[in-house]
Amino acid sequence: MGTKGVLCSVVPKEDKGGFSVAEGKTKVKKARSGEKPGAVELIQSYLMVAGTVLGVVIFVAIPLGWVLRWFMSKYKGYGKIKYVGFDNFKRLFDMSKSALYWQSIRNTFVFAIGKLLVEIPLALVTAFILTRKIKFRNFFRAMYFMPSMISVAIMGVVFTYLFSHQSGVVNNIIRQFGGKGVEWFSGKTSAMLMLMIASIWQNFGLNMLFFMTGLQSIDPAMYEAATVDGASNTRQFFSITIPLLGPVLQMVLMNAILGSLKVTDLVLTFTNGRPNGGTEVMMTYVYKLFFDSASAMDYGFGAATTAFTALILGIVTIFYLKSTKKSANVY
Repeated sequence: MGTKGVLCSVVPKEDKGGFSVAEGKTKVKKARSGEKPGAVELIQSYLMVAGTVLGVVIFVAIPLGWVLRWFMSKYKGYGKIKYVGFDNFKRLFDMSKSALYWQSIRNTFVFAIGKLLVEIPLALVTAFILTRKIKFRNFFRAMYFMPSMISVAIMGVVFTYLFSHQSGVVNNIIRQFGGKGVEWFSGKTSAMLMLMIASIWQNFGLNMLFFMTGLQSIDPAMYEAATVDGASNTRQFFSITIPLLGPVLQMVLMNAILGSLKVTDLVLTFTNGRPNGGTEVMMTYVYKLFFDSASAMDYGFGAATTAFTALILGIVTIFYLKSTKKSANVY
């Protein structure tokens, strides 16, 4: 080996940005050995998380603190603030005084369970089909995902045009066959069904993309080996696809459950809780206690209701994570 070769082997190489390979290896060794990072690395780390922490403080912690300070008071947004102790919680658990809130809890869980029983299997099956080599699959992917980008206001216009009692497209088709138009938003059951359909239409495309990402990460060799062993497509789906999608399925389900339990804008836009509170959900009930009108605002009771609603969401989240802990592990 010549002098030039010896020098090249001794002097560390540098990339275009002036970062030497030896320096990079040294940092990796420090990280692996558990050595504390330097001041620059610490500053970079803090700056990376600062935006998220600041957002949580400004948009979560401060508003939540502002709300919860009223839960032991009686205050309508004007006049004197009166301390009432735990009277707001007593009123909350008095079924005769808070019947609409407890009805909204029932409506929320009916809405969430009903839509998720359709939305999640539909998204999973659609993702499974669209990861296969079929014609126009990119077109179908775009079409199914498109409703996720549409605002709730536009969805309201579309569904009103489709299901309006007098001039809706669906009722006009029914009348063409000799039937009577259905008042879709007049009955509690039909109005809730319309909300479920709208929510499924809006959200299943996004869940489909999450499932597609998980499906594409599964090694095709596993399906080939299963085919050689004589496993049918159905057997492969339940024995390979579902178990290996565990982490993705856990994440998608958790987001879908919490999103369904926190639904607000869709209900306010479509039904505003009508008819007779039949589609009122927890978040719309709380929203109206703070922002509905000057006569209906009740900050103290609204704060107590907010705290209890947050407790319900927390319990559901913890129970779900505990019950799906094993499914998140893929071996």
